[in-house]
Amino acid sequence: MYYVYMLTSWNNKVLYTGVTNNLERRMYEHKNKLVKGFTEKYNVNKLVYFESTSDIKAAITREKQIKGWTRAKKNALIENLNPEWRDLTAIWDI
Repeated sequence: MYYVYMLTSWNNKVLYTGVTNNLERRMYEHKNKLVKGFTEKYNVNKLVYFESTSDIKAAITREKQIKGWTRAKKNALIENLNPEWRDLTAIWDI
């Protein structure tokens, strides 16, 4: 499986969209600042949205599509499934 996911900072000011084949591992990396760059610099590690597919090309296409959207459209996507912007990893042991 492949996952397209969106992260935010704890004040919900910054959004990051990514793709991975192991969402739990990738979130561990983000939360422990093992991913150098944007997410580490802006403390973006709160998982607020994800979707899955078995097709890597579809996942990459979807990631690029979401990255091209306005902030308002990204917010609407998140709020449709996660209206309170909760950290979806809260029940995981990471």
